[in-house]
Amino acid sequence: MMEHQIAPSKGARKNRKRVGRGDAAGQGSTAGRGNKGQKSRSGGGVPPWFEGGQLPLIKGLPMKRGFHNPFKTYYSLIKIETLETFEAGEHITPELLLERGYLRNLNLPVKIVGDGEISKALTVVAAKFTQSAKAKIEAAQGTAEEIAA
Repeated sequence: MMEHQIAPSKGARKNRKRVGRGDAAGQGSTAGRGNKGQKSRSGGGVPPWFEGGQLPLIKGLPMKRGFHNPFKTYYSLIKIETLETFEAGEHITPELLLERGYLRNLNLPVKIVGDGEISKALTVVAAKFTQSAKAKIEAAQGTAEEIAA
């Protein structure tokens, strides 16, 4: 047997039905598209997101629309009053905050915010500090060290 002699088995290949080729040809006239309407026309049809002419769902959800900045940095926020629970002179790091249960995980950088008061001298290491938080830590004779986020 040679390459030019190879053929599929009898009945393995079937010719496609040629629709819309005159009224006598199987599915003539409407060619299986029903009668009239948008979907019967050439190039007709609605896009997948079309909702039948009613107000689209997304227009009723304004919070889901608009610009989303993929480069925004989100922080885990820790209040100054939380730091009051630590011993004086302690070295506070994100790992220690996680260990004590003040953080869920270390996926986000830590930011110390100036909510509350502090009376102990602490060394606090975090990615960011608000101006008021830094001022309160330094006023209590502590140090605020920033690390790369």
